[in-house]
Amino acid sequence: MEFDAVLLPPRRAESIAKGYWHERTINDDLDACVAACPDKLALTALRLETGEVRRFTYRELAVLADRIAVGLARLGVGRNDVVAMQLPNWWQFSLLYLACSRIGAVLNPLMHIFRERELSFMLRHSEAKVLIVPKSFRGFDHETMARTLQADLPSLQRIVVVDGVGPDAFDALLTTPEWENDPDTTAILTRDRPGPDDITQLIYTSGTTGEPKGVMHSSNTLMANIVAYAQRLHLGQNDVILMASPMAHQTGFMYGLMMPVMLRAGVVLQDIWEPKKAIDVIRAEGVSFTMASTPFLTDLTKHVEASGSAVPSLRTFLCAGAPIPGPLVEQARRVLGSKIVSAWGMTENGAVTLIQFDDDDRLAFTTDGCPLPGVELKIIEADGEPAPAGQVGRLVVRSCSNFGGYLKRPQWNGTDAEGWFDTGDLASMDANGYIRISGRNKDVIIRGGENIPVFEIEALLYKHPAVAQVAIVAYADTRLGERACAVVVPKPGHGLNFAEMVDFLKAQKVAVQYIPERLVVRDAMPATPSGKIQKFRLREMLQDGTL
Repeated sequence: MEFDAVLLPPRRAESIAKGYWHERTINDDLDACVAACPDKLALTALRLETGEVRRFTYRELAVLADRIAVGLARLGVGRNDVVAMQLPNWWQFSLLYLACSRIGAVLNPLMHIFRERELSFMLRHSEAKVLIVPKSFRGFDHETMARTLQADLPSLQRIVVVDGVGPDAFDALLTTPEWENDPDTTAILTRDRPGPDDITQLIYTSGTTGEPKGVMHSSNTLMANIVAYAQRLHLGQNDVILMASPMAHQTGFMYGLMMPVMLRAGVVLQDIWEPKKAIDVIRAEGVSFTMASTPFLTDLTKHVEASGSAVPSLRTFLCAGAPIPGPLVEQARRVLGSKIVSAWGMTENGAVTLIQFDDDDRLAFTTDGCPLPGVELKIIEADGEPAPAGQVGRLVVRSCSNFGGYLKRPQWNGTDAEGWFDTGDLASMDANGYIRISGRNKDVIIRGGENIPVFEIEALLYKHPAVAQVAIVAYADTRLGERACAVVVPKPGHGLNFAEMVDFLKAQKVAVQYIPERLVVRDAMPATPSGKIQKFRLREMLQDGTL
């Protein structure tokens, strides 16, 4: 695979000169952990369905990472080959990234909610050579789905199955054979180690283009963000991080997988979100930091208050993905005793803005924070000129952690010659440099931290024989932030009900979380004189109850 990361070279010299790019990879940090604290508990992984708890010291992480790396090489994986992985927050997820980094392979994490439609595109576009899946998770047969897809994916040479049996089992291929004792192991583990500018992660994000976009990141771009993030939050080697947000999202990957190793800290992975279990974990493991979307904070606060089980070690809860309601911040501060930090970011950049650790609590629900070191922001008007303080405009970012570009789609990179990236978001900035996201000029709905690809779902619904017009818009939800509503104008003589819509989309093999949770059927759409549907009017009508 050739990675067209055209956004990296133009800013390399300046990023290094200013100290934002650290010229390291995760290999350097894991090796440093082994040298400095080999017997420190590094990773604890919990599987709620089976009750399994697996723990690793840093020494054990390194040994197993090397073993899996050689095992992958035995499967034909080499430098710049894409290893795709559709796993929950299991220990295998972390180890696979560390292993890929040993041999210069690129990890492509895929959300476990994806089904045939999403996966077939991503696996073909990335030219993934190996796909690693669970045999099953939460009642779904991932192995059968993967094998069904493989026939139409010429690049996909091997499927590896966690909890599998037979020749494709994860343990049989990667963790049981003591590959590290083979005579060619040293050569395999050293000849293709990636540099800090090589692509190390390929992660897909939904947008308005009609297809997912493959975001390319290097060690330099990822680590530039993580270093500044940890410093802003006063995180260090004595912290224990709980990661229950999906590791196939940038949140889990950067701050639940990479950051603990970089800090020489400990991390606890929880694969299924259950607030009662999270309380037990925080208390038993001494968790001091976690990051998740607003529903997680709501659930944790409610259950701590109801149970009376305090979580005194939890110093900080960073909340992103949707605005945090003011009453929730006040309740969480009182019930959890934790600092509630608001933040805003993107797959393309990681976290961009956070409130300061010592800021007044009010800023957590009135702003989305101020830029991290190495990040510049501008709010601009339609003509490109800066907007006055407090006025809403387009948010553009110039950041040391900006991605390398979209795989095979440089025309979508959205970054000008001066390095300004168009986020697609609308925001305002106050006199102190704190921003408030106020909407999006791109057509995306964020449901519980998960982007819903509106364009793609609309395109599918247009294929339904009863649909003449369709528009999918967001409506507010107290727990998830937003949910999706499909507004449909049926063809003459046809009708459509909610169950029919759901069944149709399920038949298209769409992830369940992407299916609209409400349907409104109308005789006509609000439209401009040219006939363009006015989605803002539909949102207003949903809000005021007239739709």
